[in-house]
Amino acid sequence: MDYSCQANYRLRSNKTMTPMNPPKSSQQPSCADPTDTSLSVQQARDAIRSALQPIEDIELLPLRSALGRVLGVDCVSPIDVPGHANSAMDGYALAGTELPTQGTRDLKVIGTAFAGHGLSAGCGPGECVRIMTGAPMPRGTDTVVMQEHVERLDTQQVRIDARHRPGQNVRQAGEDISAGVRVFQAGHWLRAADIGVLASLGFSELRVRRRPKVAFFSTGDELRSIGETLGEGEVYDSNRYSLYSMLREAGVEIIDLGVIRDDRQALGSALTEAAARADVVITSGGVSVGEADFIKELLQGVGEIAFWSVAVKPGRPLTFGRIGEALFFGLPGNPVSVMVTFRQFVYPALRSLASGHWPSHLALEARAAVALRKRPGRAEFVRGILERDGEAGLLTVRPAGAQGSGILSSMSRANCLVILSAECEGVAEGEMVQVEPFSTTL
Repeated sequence: MDYSCQANYRLRSNKTMTPMNPPKSSQQPSCADPTDTSLSVQQARDAIRSALQPIEDIELLPLRSALGRVLGVDCVSPIDVPGHANSAMDGYALAGTELPTQGTRDLKVIGTAFAGHGLSAGCGPGECVRIMTGAPMPRGTDTVVMQEHVERLDTQQVRIDARHRPGQNVRQAGEDISAGVRVFQAGHWLRAADIGVLASLGFSELRVRRRPKVAFFSTGDELRSIGETLGEGEVYDSNRYSLYSMLREAGVEIIDLGVIRDDRQALGSALTEAAARADVVITSGGVSVGEADFIKELLQGVGEIAFWSVAVKPGRPLTFGRIGEALFFGLPGNPVSVMVTFRQFVYPALRSLASGHWPSHLALEARAAVALRKRPGRAEFVRGILERDGEAGLLTVRPAGAQGSGILSSMSRANCLVILSAECEGVAEGEMVQVEPFSTTL
């Protein structure tokens, strides 16, 4: 089978996107509406998943460079690990038949076996071998008695008692991995332990899938880059930095196209360029119903729209579609909305593109430390602070301050999202809620 890279591979789809009941422009929902015709969170995820086609390009990388990458082919073990029976302890190797069933037995020490250096002499009746951890088991031995359980009589004689069993403290050949076994399947995300396992099998290089290429830019005449002087009504563009950081965490190849002004021609050129260079195009801002929000209008001209509104707070004005062969995500302009919609929709899509598997966020149950107000109609993701109650030992969660979609500091203070379903009518203090931690530590 030829695993060489295929030049100029692009994300391909022979399907035409079917818009999922998009509302007419005059009927578009306001962010203040409790209900609307927007897609549910699950409907939006299903629409995204149906448009994905995993990347199949293969690259050859040194083992040390493969951490966080996706295997492109199955990895089959060429050897047994360990390659020979060896001692799991510092102690004395002997035949299991030499173990006393009662009382004690004295054995003669005929030599010492070290890791990496076997003992040429075999072990006969009434004999044993001083052995170190990892050393090959000498001929005629199948059991190790740890040194703490042996009485040394002199330099050449030891005494053992009847508390041991045949075969103890020995690592058998192939006990960890046997030759010919498929160790990892294509599509597997490589973690630190996996790199160690593959090193133990002698792999110096790995065939991995190419990382998704993601082009992104911000839109808005009010945005200024760091280092520029702010004028009246202008703000620094935080979304590009948040997006860049989240894309780094997602393990993709990043193409940063900067800030594009609110101009139809400039935005159209930027979308076309981005789609030509990337598998996925992401914008922030320009997807709501304002007079200067051109992204959706331009996308209808150069691509296809699957949906442009999701019943979620924050982040309702989320657009998903395609420009040529590139997938498109139009994220809202508010900083928190950008981060929440990226986590809930974009991140799993990128992981699925890379591996073929849609991931699930870790969800835990925690007790609400305070009441949470909510109206039914939209799913809500509340920025929360997850803590462990020292007395009860239970997880508790409380809001990380004000929940406005422009209050980015609340996202920085938070260590989780509290998930409130569209049907939820609020949470009383002490009720159990579902949370998604940002990391595995508190």
